Amino acid sequence: MLSNRKGFTLIELLIVIVIIGILAAIAIPKFANTKEKAYITAMKSDLKNLATSQEGYFSEAQLYSTSLADINFTPSTGVNITIGSASAAGWEASATHDAVTGKTCTISVGGTGTASEGEPICT
Repeated sequence: MLSNRKGFTLIELLIVIVIIGILAAIAIPKFANTKEKAYITAMKSDLKNLATSQEGYFSEAQLYSTSLADINFTPSTGVNITIGSASAAGWEASATHDAVTGKTCTISVGGTGTASEGEPICT
């Protein structure tokens, strides 16, 4: 007599697990890269906000500052900003992130640096 069994066979279950594994292997690297892009975007955003703060300070003092405290600027969590040089003619700064190694974003205003005028460049 034939018995009427319901359910999945072992082969069917193994095929489903293999398909899920293949899909996960494709998706995980894409999500890992997205996190790094978010950190780089945070660095660029902080440099643009720094430019706004520098311009506000310049309108009062007629020169740019090398101190983040002078311009009342606090970077995002994990972002480290260094103002390389500043004068009445212009300034330049760079940003790094604690979670990203080997990437640095720079910005310059007044032709003092190698970056495009007022535009953050990441390398």
